[in-house]
Amino acid sequence: MKLSGQAVGADSQFVALNKPFASPHMNFPAIVSGSQSQVNQVSLRGNPRENWEDSNMVDSSPRTETSTDDTSDKDRFERFRLNAAGTADSGEKLKGKASDQKALRRLAQNREAARKSRLRKKAYVQQLESSRLKLTQLEQELHGARKQGITTSSSGDQSHSASGNGALVFDAEYARWMEEHNKLVGELRSAVNAHAGDTELRTVVDNVAAHFDDIFRLKGTAAKADVFHILSGMWKTPAERCFLWIGGFRSSDLLKQSSQQTEDALTQGMEALQQSLAETLASGTPSSSGPSGNVANYMGQMAMAMGKLGTLEGFLRQADNLRQQTLQQMHRILTTRQSARALLAINDYFSRLRALSALWLARPQE
Repeated sequence: MKLSGQAVGADSQFVALNKPFASPHMNFPAIVSGSQSQVNQVSLRGNPRENWEDSNMVDSSPRTETSTDDTSDKDRFERFRLNAAGTADSGEKLKGKASDQKALRRLAQNREAARKSRLRKKAYVQQLESSRLKLTQLEQELHGARKQGITTSSSGDQSHSASGNGALVFDAEYARWMEEHNKLVGELRSAVNAHAGDTELRTVVDNVAAHFDDIFRLKGTAAKADVFHILSGMWKTPAERCFLWIGGFRSSDLLKQSSQQTEDALTQGMEALQQSLAETLASGTPSSSGPSGNVANYMGQMAMAMGKLGTLEGFLRQADNLRQQTLQQMHRILTTRQSARALLAINDYFSRLRALSALWLARPQE
């Protein structure tokens, strides 16, 4: 009985040990510690079955802790993997943004280059249009000068002076005059060689003489725009310029005795003008009143020199009048046939000078 009573007591303790797992209101650590002490006491008294079950219950707790550690390690690995994937994605996004910024900068540079190219093209087109308008205006002025026999300065182009336009127009008019002159001289030569009658020959001679009047009128108009261009003989060939006298030929070459005195007077007047002009320009001395006095002295000298240069046009006009009067006088003195031969001789003289200039310019250069 005593043994059975001990067994019953042990069973009651085992039942009491199992109660904490079914009751939710009991303290789990306290129950475990109490049950372990009771189990140890029961194991000392006997019952191998109960001891085996208790050992299994005790051995199960380490497995639970190990599984919990494995789960936490998996969680940490998963979080690390997710963080690494996020870092890779952010790196790819940064690379994509950098490439987008480079593309935007390249696009902006291309747009700026295209804009500058359009501006250059527009400026070039405007320059071409302006040049075309200037050429058209110059052609109109030349046409008007040919029609009216006078030169006009450009009214719309401020970059070209009136003297420059006058010189250009005169050069063109002189070329046209030479073309017409050669045609008339050819008719005169044909009439002389054909032994034409005096009436027919007189008509041709009068045409040539009237044509000389045209060049004197053109020179007088051009001298008002640019007297230096006419005096320098830039509208002539180099050989002709060597024998130039006050913008033309010497009258004494045609009528030595009658025109020599007038020619000498004009030559002396030109020499006196050049001497006076040189003295005026060389007479400047430093003023004691400072820079303002020097400026006033300089302006005074320039005013005097400009006044003296204004007389150049008068000398040129007198020289052309002498040349014109000489031709007219020759025409009155000589017979019709003699006048024709004299005009041919004058033309041949200047033609040979022009031919000499052409040969000189075409010579081989060493």
